[in-house]
Amino acid sequence: MTTTWKLPATDRGWVTDGGLETDLLFHHGIDLPDFAAFPLLDDADGRRVLADYYRAYADVAARAGAGLLLETPTWRASTDWGQRLGYDADATARVNRDAVEFLRGLAGDAAGEVAGMLVGGSVGPRGDGYTAGDLDADAYAAYHRHQVGAFAEAGADLATAYTLTTVAEAVGVVRAAQDADLPVAVSFTVETDARLPDGTPLGEAVAALDAATGAGAAHLLVNCAHPDHVAPALDGGAWQDRVAGLRVNSSRLSHAELDEAEELDEGDVPDLTARTRALASALPAVRVVGGCCGTDARHVAAMWDGWSPTGK
Repeated sequence: MTTTWKLPATDRGWVTDGGLETDLLFHHGIDLPDFAAFPLLDDADGRRVLADYYRAYADVAARAGAGLLLETPTWRASTDWGQRLGYDADATARVNRDAVEFLRGLAGDAAGEVAGMLVGGSVGPRGDGYTAGDLDADAYAAYHRHQVGAFAEAGADLATAYTLTTVAEAVGVVRAAQDADLPVAVSFTVETDARLPDGTPLGEAVAALDAATGAGAAHLLVNCAHPDHVAPALDGGAWQDRVAGLRVNSSRLSHAELDEAEELDEGDVPDLTARTRALASALPAVRVVGGCCGTDARHVAAMWDGWSPTGK
């Protein structure tokens, strides 16, 4: 059973991608029912769009001399969401395996250009990404075991659960990954006050997850929040040494405001770059830097231009 896992060391850290779904929706005009990108894997044109998307981040990593963390386009590819889109349990498992294999192919193409390569299976929340779910960790473990197991079968390097709103779901994901003997990362999201959508302060959420699963059972990230929304959580606590990655929003809007927005807020790229770097400097373990809603390869390239989270 997996108990601890550390992100492999590279001199300059790990580049990961940006806001896949908002990029596809607003820049490519691709309709994504339920904000789901995974059906593109079942279409030749969709695969070409995805390949171009990921190659842009491989270019960023190559220029930065950094490793490349490729994350599958499966944030919505769990069984409840898959069923809404016409995928039964078998089809959902198959598309998750396909996603890992697809990225393995792209990883092979870029392997000689970057400092290291990881393929991660991306897990999303069972419910809405901006709304706190229930508090039954065992139920979450049972639910996420299906998707995480598919990633393990396909040979993913790890699973990463993004935009989690409760400690209970984070605990469930970690338990599911432990059952599959797959390394796991957990990424909480916060509101504008640096608290999870259920009201838990970020630092308390990290401490509670470690208490429930064992310190180091998962490496930790924060995503789907502007750096200004994360910074108020910084209190000098030991939890700050546990955060290994940042995937930031371009916009300072709240989750509720983003949910209602009809136009993309791409933010101020130089300002976002400066604030992301400042936040990373306050979190000594950060090695993974990328974007989330509203960001694309331009934002991530700017973050990495002449800089790395390792200081090298």
